[in-house]
Amino acid sequence: MSKITVQEIQVTVLQWEGQDYISLTDMAAAKEGESRAADIIKNWIRNRYSIEFLGTWEIIHNPKFKVVEFDHFRKSAGLPSFVLSASEWIEQTNAIGLVVKKGRYGGTFAHKDIAFEFGSAISVPFKLYLIEEFQRLKAEEQQLLGWSAKRELSKINYRIHTDAIKHNLIPLEITSKQASAIYANEADVLNMAMFGMTAKQWREHNPELKGNIRDYASINELICLSNMENLNAVFIEQGIPQGERLIKLNQIAIHQMSVLENKNDNESNLLK
Repeated sequence: MSKITVQEIQVTVLQWEGQDYISLTDMAAAKEGESRAADIIKNWIRNRYSIEFLGTWEIIHNPKFKVVEFDHFRKSAGLPSFVLSASEWIEQTNAIGLVVKKGRYGGTFAHKDIAFEFGSAISVPFKLYLIEEFQRLKAEEQQLLGWSAKRELSKINYRIHTDAIKHNLIPLEITSKQASAIYANEADVLNMAMFGMTAKQWREHNPELKGNIRDYASINELICLSNMENLNAVFIEQGIPQGERLIKLNQIAIHQMSVLENKNDNESNLLK
């Protein structure tokens, strides 16, 4: 569940059955306040055009939609005596475009396609701002998803790297302190290949900074480091001496950073 702000109104967005649904209840509050939200939704649903829109959407997206019941509602829509709630529409037609949630964070939610259409019933500016804020939310979610994937990749490569060190470089009879020194030494092989200095040298050059050298690396540098952890693990298992591995990794770092930086420059040029 997420929140977007549309013309100073907090609108809830939730995931249901893998799709984005937006709170019509929150949206309706922008027109006449929370107390009238349910009535606004009912009045919109009973409109002939709204029934046509809802039914057509269901026919396209819902193979279990009850078309006969939809036809009944369509014929009755617009009559003074015709009243229809979201719950009745869902129950009688097996609709999936609308969802009614109970409880503290409940209300009537609609698939984003329907919610954008409902936005016109609030106001044209509200609808446009709603679409803009929703798109911004999706862009942020994609960015977070990308970061999450990179973090998971880093974790996997880190485990591959440390496992290779454990099984190939650490003797059977050794203290935990000595083992830590070997792990740190191999971590500094990557630091030297990437940054041209060890973790200790970086701390000596940057006494005012907290954390470690990798905390201040760019996204491209972190991607390159993650790749090198995987490659160094392969080189270790192949029995390549540390000095040779350092040279290989440095050459790889230079090449990969050149590719990554050029890719970013090209993307920036395309956006101009």
